[in-house]
Amino acid sequence: MAVRYIVADWDKHKEQLSAVRHEVFVKGQNVPLELEQDESDSRYSHILALDGDIPIGTARLTTDGHIGRVAVLKEYRKLGIGRELIRQIEEIAFELGFDEVELGAQLHAVPFYEKLGYRAFGNIYMDAGIEHRHMKKTL
Repeated sequence: MAVRYIVADWDKHKEQLSAVRHEVFVKGQNVPLELEQDESDSRYSHILALDGDIPIGTARLTTDGHIGRVAVLKEYRKLGIGRELIRQIEEIAFELGFDEVELGAQLHAVPFYEKLGYRAFGNIYMDAGIEHRHMKKTL
């Protein structure tokens, strides 16, 4: 497997980015489609992980420095793909002038983000019926 990562353009890569997010969030976690889709995606920065031509992972950065929609297909997890998606989206954030990034981590993913230097703050909250914690990291 030769995973490659590209800075994705929403208009050009929408189907691939959406396919991963749909599989992970809508099908895998029962997130309502209307909550997963976002009309602002075309304004955001995206990273797409590909195994050959198969889309396997994604992450996005909003215009206010929030990382989100981090998703890796189930069969590709625990291979370092999520870590690399985060590293690359942080690099984009840094290049855009952000000195800090934030994200809303699903509770089960908090330890993953802590290993990458994020720290949790605030209370547990619900988003799309899933428990989350706010996390941030100084770049």
